[in-house]
Amino acid sequence: MSDPENTNSSEELEEGTLLSHLVELRSRLLRIVSAVLLVFIGLLPWAGDIFALVSTPLRNVLPGGQMIATQVASPLLTPFKLTFFTALFLAMPVVLYQLWAFVAPGLYKKERRFALPLLASSILLFYLGIAFAYYVVFPLMFNFFTSIAPEGVEVQTDISQFLDFITTIFFAFGLAFEVPIATVLIVWTGLTTPKKLGTARPYVFLGAFVVGMFLTPPDMISQTLLAVPVYLLYELGIVMSRIFAIREEDEISD
Repeated sequence: MSDPENTNSSEELEEGTLLSHLVELRSRLLRIVSAVLLVFIGLLPWAGDIFALVSTPLRNVLPGGQMIATQVASPLLTPFKLTFFTALFLAMPVVLYQLWAFVAPGLYKKERRFALPLLASSILLFYLGIAFAYYVVFPLMFNFFTSIAPEGVEVQTDISQFLDFITTIFFAFGLAFEVPIATVLIVWTGLTTPKKLGTARPYVFLGAFVVGMFLTPPDMISQTLLAVPVYLLYELGIVMSRIFAIREEDEISD
């Protein structure tokens, strides 16, 4: 049976000077910016269609299906900004890969084998969080907001405020769906164990609602729609951390 510590110590990592690391970081950042800009330029002709698609859950419940623009430049700038955020979301695999490629030379082979599945899972979970917000959260939330309007009040949403609102929700759910990855990383670093994570379930359940209170609008529907998936994803993270722990034990025994 081989000792993993001896294996790691005998494995030589790529080393470089501070200048070489800065040059490498600059190169990776330029590739990230280039990827985002290329996607953004490619999407610009459909900026209006993108805004129409993203705003559909709200326009479906608005009187007449119409939104308003209270600022002179909003009809131009709002779809423009939304298209940029869309390009950033679509280019996220490239962004994460470039970050991975920058830190990969400082990892051992065993750590790389763990990191690659985690990287792919983080991308998938990020997109699942956005899809969940769009297809589940938005219809329920917008229908609730418009249905509780007092009598005599017509709901008319400004497009720029709508953009600020949905980008916050998208970011919150995209980040919340990364809980399994964060759980696995915590176990992987040795800070805790899957068994200890299991005993913390009541605190995590309460904490999920607290987090939902800060990341979502002040209503129980959106808070619950964020808190419940976060807790379920925490349970998924415990399962994943156990699987990774079993694999690590099998590698050590080999």
